[in-house]
Amino acid sequence: MRALLISLGAGVGAPLRYLIDKNLRKSRINLLPIETLLINILGSFILGVTVHRSANIGFLFGTGFAGAFTTWSAFALETHGLFKSSKHLTAWSYLVLTLVLGDSAAALGNAI
Repeated sequence: MRALLISLGAGVGAPLRYLIDKNLRKSRINLLPIETLLINILGSFILGVTVHRSANIGFLFGTGFAGAFTTWSAFALETHGLFKSSKHLTAWSYLVLTLVLGDSAAALGNAI
């Protein structure tokens, strides 16, 4: 049952991440990878909301949906690319914004 719930959540989370990323990337007007930032903040909030719910809710929305929706690997690669391109201020801003806003979103979700 757990694997099914996780799979169902992931089956929605991953395609939704792709669609949001694809649509926001078209209209990017700044240097910051805003699509990944927004996805990870929203995913952190969702995980915060579901972390202390029933096990089934946690598997479906936490492990499944939020796990497939958020993207640590894209965040790491984008940050590395910014540093490699000598865009140090942008890279540090992106890093700090992701960590601070992601943690705040998770805490807010957890408080709800």
